[in-house]
Amino acid sequence: MASRLVVGTFLSLDGVMQGPGGPGEDDSNGFPHGGWLPPHVDEGFGEIMGDVFERADAMLLGRKSYDTLSAHWPNVADEDGGAKINSMPKYVATRSPMTADWRNTEVLVGEAAETVAVLKRRTDGELLVQGSSDLLRTLQTAGLVDEYRLLIFPVVLGQGKRLFAEGAAPAGLRLTGSRTTEAGVVYATYDVAGEPSYGSVLHPAP
Repeated sequence: MASRLVVGTFLSLDGVMQGPGGPGEDDSNGFPHGGWLPPHVDEGFGEIMGDVFERADAMLLGRKSYDTLSAHWPNVADEDGGAKINSMPKYVATRSPMTADWRNTEVLVGEAAETVAVLKRRTDGELLVQGSSDLLRTLQTAGLVDEYRLLIFPVVLGQGKRLFAEGAAPAGLRLTGSRTTEAGVVYATYDVAGEPSYGSVLHPAP
């Protein structure tokens, strides 16, 4: 028994993942660009996100992402995706005890590197991390990420929280799929493939 931990993230072309949904979603550190995602939503985007959530068996969230999503999804109609997301198991990784009112949510109190490692061992299927930039850095450093599903938007923001911040743990990735939407969003999926490989273009191997 072991879950596969999948990171699903919206990114600007320069790697920023902060505040995609709207102003006020995450204005920390004076971030002024909240809401850069909606102008690029189209049918293709909807199809991709529908598939991402349909494949997920459970969701893993940091505290801030839990607060954002739990304020939205319980009010979404079943036919608009609410049935799937509200009914699936959800886990919140947090250092401080909290009460989770969103249906089927379990709180994991402690250091995420430890609590999520235990969660992966005791569950099956696909564990989807959506957003949760602070949590992701911990998961990356601990080597707990198995796959990335990245939606890369045609916008450069120049500042904000990044998926791979300075000091991110090195990792090799293997491209497993890609497509584009009419709005110019690139969807790319990667398996984590261990340590990076190195070579030299100046002195190629014989």
